[in-house]
Amino acid sequence: MTRRSGPGPRPSKGRPEGSTTDQRLLDSNGDSDWVHTDPWRVLKIQAEFVEGFNDLAEIGPAIAVFGSARIQPDHPAYQLGVQVGGALVDAGFTVITGGGPGAMEAANKGATEAGGESIGLGIELPWEAKLNDYVTFGLNFRYFFVRKMMFVKYSQGYVVLPGGLGTLDEMFEAMTLAQTLKITTFPIVLMGVEHWTGLIEWMQGTMLSDARIKQSDIDMLTLTDDVDEAVALMVAARDRHA
Repeated sequence: MTRRSGPGPRPSKGRPEGSTTDQRLLDSNGDSDWVHTDPWRVLKIQAEFVEGFNDLAEIGPAIAVFGSARIQPDHPAYQLGVQVGGALVDAGFTVITGGGPGAMEAANKGATEAGGESIGLGIELPWEAKLNDYVTFGLNFRYFFVRKMMFVKYSQGYVVLPGGLGTLDEMFEAMTLAQTLKITTFPIVLMGVEHWTGLIEWMQGTMLSDARIKQSDIDMLTLTDDVDEAVALMVAARDRHA
């Protein structure tokens, strides 16, 4: 296809003299830099969106569970994750995690042992090479923003276990989308009172006191150690949505 601007065709940048498009496509010894250009990246991004939409469209009501990949099985937060995963399945939800180790593995384990669907949405990272063993269906993404959209689009709420930067990123992104009404009826539960209390107090004492956020923004978060309370909030949101 020739792109036109005005009366004549625009010359293609960097095209070797005397070559054709088909020749460059079929020449296995040709330059491979084209696979790293932005237009080609758009096609790879599109492919990830299409695959995600296709594979997740019919999973039913689902809750995303986030938390640190560094939590070990003997950590209390790991056991909490197992309980959360199982309780969500018992309430009729599919469980979605980032598919990695730690808290993510715990939630997937709880979901699998409860006989439910346990989904892992992995991301290409240097230190996380594979999905955990408790994922019953998994997708691996190259692009963070595509993966994030899948979490938001196919989850009806977030349960956030103790975690680090990635966990905070997911939590604050959900809060921002809810604050700006991009998503509605979206409960966000922080599991682990001891872990999260300092953050909530800082938000109240710094951001809220300086009028940079509203009390309603903080009220989007429910802080608890009670698994039943967390699941009940998800069930209530599902019922309202229905």
